[in-house]
Order: sequence, then structure tokens, then C-alpha cells
Amino acid sequence: MALKTFVKISSVNNLSDARYCSGMQVNLMGFNLEESNKNYTSPEKFKEITAWLSGLEFVGEFELNHPERILTVIKDYPEIQHIQIQEEIHLKMLVNTGLGLIYKNQISTAEDLDELILKAPSFKDHGVKLLLVSADLEIDGEIKSKIKSLAEICQVLLGFGFSADTVEELIKETGVQGIEMEGGEEIKPGLKDFDELAEILEALEVED
Repeated sequence: MALKTFVKISSVNNLSDARYCSGMQVNLMGFNLEESNKNYTSPEKFKEITAWLSGLEFVGEFELNHPERILTVIKDYPEIQHIQIQEEIHLKMLVNTGLGLIYKNQISTAEDLDELILKAPSFKDHGVKLLLVSADLEIDGEIKSKIKSLAEICQVLLGFGFSADTVEELIKETGVQGIEMEGGEEIKPGLKDFDELAEILEALEVED
């Protein structure tokens, strides 16, 4: 079993998500490592979950922490190979750590994409993956064109605007490296609703 595109799953906080997504051969699996976050994963829980997994790489996800704090935290997570942050100013403090960098950027207008296009050569030069997320932006023709321009310069992961019916075509039209989806809460330990996440992953499965 393999997928047609690069896939990152974020905010994983339970073994059900982790084992399912690992079995679907996603590329990156993200765990929130900030204690104040509702999806926080402790070092003990991280080890418990990842002991069951193979064939993928792990991302430490941060929203607010300063780079010095980030580098202290991940010492307790030696299997982490990538860091995801949301503060652009922190990128330059983390580029020489030997870890992969993902910059999560919340966009709401086409102009936000224009600004990122101007910065894209720097992202490329420093090996930064750009993760685009949005709460309300619709991917129309103009937005597709701008995402395509961005993806021609640096690596882009798309975290919004797709469904099982549209994801494959949208990836082709924009030229993004891949997509990101978020894990969900278990209904009770070992039982959860995979519907939307599973539908999209299944739509991306390579046919035998």
C-alpha cells in the first residue's frame, strides 16, 4: 500500500490515528509538544505511540514556544526529525539545528500568498517546507494560480480546501509537494471516527 502524494498528519494524540496513518504509509506524523495545548503529547505517551510505528518520520509541532525552549523540549523526544513552528522570526534561529523545518502559515487573502511568494526563495535556500492553512479561504482560480507560483519555488504542503473528491486534481493543478490533515479525538480509547481522513487517504492510494 502506498500513496500518490506526500502526506503529513498533524496533532496526533492517540494510537488509533497513529497506527492507521502509519499503515496507510503517510510520510510525516506530527505531535504537539507544548504542554498548554489540548493535543499535547508527553515524552512517555510519544514513546508509547511511536513504538508501534515504522516507515515514517516524526514532527514536533510548536505554536508559541521560543526556539531555545523548543530545543530544550525536543531533547526528551530523540526520535523527532522535524520541527513545525508558526513564528517566521524563529526560522533563522532553527535553520542550523540539523532538523527539518516546517513553517505553518495561516492565510486569509490572496495578498497573503503574494507576500509568501516574495519570501519563497529564502524558504527554498534554507530547506523550509511551507504549510498553508486557512479557516475560510476558498481555492478559486486565482488562489490556485498563486499557490502554483509558490510551489514552483519552494516545497508547499496544502492544509485546506480539499476533499476526497478534489484532492488529487488539486495537487496536480497547484503542483504542491503534498497535503496535511489533522488527527482527531478518540470517542473512547481505541475507538474513533476516521471517516473524512480515511476517505482522503483512500482516494490517494496507489492502485495495485
